[in-house]
Amino acid sequence: MRRGAPELLVGLLLAVLLSSYVWYTQLVVNDLQHESLRSSRMYARVFRAQSDTSEGAGTQALFDLSKSIVEQGVPLIVTDTAGRPTANANLPPEIAVSDSAVREYIRQLDEQNAPVVDSIAGQIHYGNTPLVRWLRIIPALQAATAFVLLLLAFYIVRTRGNAERERVWAGMARESAHQLGTPLSSLAGWIELLEDAPASEASVRRAVVYMRGDLERLDRVAHRFERMGRERRHDPVDVGMLADGVTSYFRARVPTLAHAVTIDLALEPDPVVVRGDRVLLEWTLEVLVKNAVDALAGRGGRITVAVHRGPEGEGAVVIVGDDGPGVPRELRRRIFEPGFSTKRRGWGIGLSLARRIVEENHGGSLKLVSGDRGATFEIILS
Repeated sequence: MRRGAPELLVGLLLAVLLSSYVWYTQLVVNDLQHESLRSSRMYARVFRAQSDTSEGAGTQALFDLSKSIVEQGVPLIVTDTAGRPTANANLPPEIAVSDSAVREYIRQLDEQNAPVVDSIAGQIHYGNTPLVRWLRIIPALQAATAFVLLLLAFYIVRTRGNAERERVWAGMARESAHQLGTPLSSLAGWIELLEDAPASEASVRRAVVYMRGDLERLDRVAHRFERMGRERRHDPVDVGMLADGVTSYFRARVPTLAHAVTIDLALEPDPVVVRGDRVLLEWTLEVLVKNAVDALAGRGGRITVAVHRGPEGEGAVVIVGDDGPGVPRELRRRIFEPGFSTKRRGWGIGLSLARRIVEENHGGSLKLVSGDRGATFEIILS
C-alpha cells in the first residue's frame, strides 16, 4: 500500500464507526421517546375510560388500546386452544396471505420469545420490534469494525516499525561507508605526499605516524557496529583524553590554507572520568566533530570542543560547536530522526546513532543547544 494509505483507511473506518454510533444512538433515543409517548397516551386513555360513565366507553377504550399496541410494531398472532390463528397484527404482507405461512411464522415468533398463555384468549405469539432487531445487529457490526481497526493499527505499527528498522540498518551501512571515507581519503593524501615530496626521514616518519593513525581508525570503524545492541559497558573512560584524541585526529586532516578550519579544545585541569564504552563514546564525538567539519567545508571557520565536569562534580558535559551556517529553526526538531539530513549528500544516520549511544548505552542526553550562530551540541554523561 502507498505511504499514508493505511492511516487514511483507519481514519475513514473510525469516522464511519463513530458516525454510525452517533446515528444509531439518536435513532434509539427517538424510538424510546415515541414509546414513552405511546405509553403515556395509553395511560391517559385508560384513565379517561375509568372516568367516563357513558355507554360503550369501556369498549371504545379497549379498541383504542389495541390500536396503540399495534402501532408499536410488535408482530403478534393469537391462537385458540386448538392452535388455530384467531387474530394477528403487524405481519409481513407475504405471511398474512397463507395459513401455512402463518403457522410457520408462529414457529419463528416462538423462537424469538416464549408465547403468552391466556385461559380465555389462548396463546399470544409475539416477536420483536425493529428496534430490538437492530440492537442485535448494529453493536455486532460496530464491534467487527472496531476489530478491523485494531488489526489495521497493528499492521501500521508493525509495518512502520519494520520500515524504520530497515531505514536504520541501511543508514548504518551508509554511515559505515561515510566513516571509512575519511581515513581512506587521508591515506591517499599521505601516499601522494610521499610520492611527490623529497625523500627525507622526517617527512616519512611524519606521514607514517598519520597513516598508522588512519589505519587504527579504520580498524575501530570496522568493529564499532559489533558494540551496538550489546550489554552496556561500565569501563572508566577519561572524556578529556578521548576528546583530545578525536580533535588531534581531525586537526591533521582539515584544511589549513584556503578556507582554513581551526579546532580548539578546552579541558578541565584534572581528568573527567565517566563509566561507559570508550569505543562508542569516541564514535559519538567523531560524528559531532565530523558534522562540524562538513558544515564549515568551503567557507572555513572554527570548531570548539569543551569538556567540563558535570553538576556537583559528577559525570561530564561535552560541548561541540561551530560558527558555520547552523541548523534552520524549523528543522531542529528533526535532525535526530533516522534518514533526515540537512546536507546534500548526508545519510541522516550519524546524529541518530550518536543520540542512541548516549541515551541508551550511557543513560545520558544529547541535544542541540539554541544559539545565534552555528550549531552547538551538548552531551551530558552521568
